[in-house]
Amino acid sequence: MSLSPEQRREYRAIAHNLKPVIIVGDKGLTENLQEELERALNDHELIKIKIASPDREARQEAINALCEASGAEVVQTIGKIAVILRRAGKPNPRLSNLLRHKN
Repeated sequence: MSLSPEQRREYRAIAHNLKPVIIVGDKGLTENLQEELERALNDHELIKIKIASPDREARQEAINALCEASGAEVVQTIGKIAVILRRAGKPNPRLSNLLRHKN
């Protein structure tokens, strides 16, 4: 799934006011973190992730590994924050950031 520039712009606008729901710390990509990522993507579809590593390459590798493991796609990365997206099969209208922020 590749996002068009218009879709990226729309998703960035939705994600602007979101807070990071996943924070990758010193322990890196643990099994519990993967489970929490799955839950967050199933519930919210569009989420922010914060990577605490000071190394730029390490942050990018962590983002790529998380997206590959979860089947999500990167919408945007700025510094230590990444916005990722994975559409849910049956999104919950009360939890999905995409459905809650539609015009």
